[in-house]
Amino acid sequence: MGKRQNRKIIYLTAAALVLSMGAASGKALAYFTTYASASGSAELHLGFTTTETEETVSDWTKHIRIRNTGDYDCYIRVKVFAGERYQDALQYQDAAGVWTPGEEGYYYCQVPVAPGESTEELQVKIDSMESTEDFNVIVVQECTAVLYDEDGNPYADWTMTADSGEVQE
Repeated sequence: MGKRQNRKIIYLTAAALVLSMGAASGKALAYFTTYASASGSAELHLGFTTTETEETVSDWTKHIRIRNTGDYDCYIRVKVFAGERYQDALQYQDAAGVWTPGEEGYYYCQVPVAPGESTEELQVKIDSMESTEDFNVIVVQECTAVLYDEDGNPYADWTMTADSGEVQE
C-alpha cells in the first residue's frame, strides 16, 4: 500500500507543477503573441549599378569613356595595363579636368555619372618605343554606387566588396 500512496503523491505533485507552470506562462505567452499592424504601401525597386567601357584608338592614343548602364548614379575608376615594357611610357591626358590619379595606379573620375550618361574622355597616349612586336593595352574599369554623408554630399567608398554568399575554405 505504501507504494501506491507514493505514486499518488508523485502524480499529484507532477500535476500541480504542470498546472502552476501553465498559470505562470500567461505573461510569457502574451509577450510572444503581441503584434503590430501597418497600412499603406511603398514601392521598393532593387536596381544595380553597371557600366560599359567605350574605347577607340587613333594616332597611338586610346580614347576611353565609361557609360553608366545601371539604375543609379555611380563613381568610376580606370586602370590601364600595357605590359611591363610599355607601362611606364603611358601618358594620361584629361581635357575636361575630371580624372585624377589615385591609389594603385587607378585614375578616378571625380564627378558622379548618372544612369545613361558617360564620363568625360580620358586619353592614354601609347609610346610604341619603335617596337615591331604586337602588344595590347587593356583598360580595366570599376564602379561603385554613390553614397551620401549626413550633409547630403556624395562620396565613393572603394573598400566595399560584393559578397557572393559562398564560404571560402
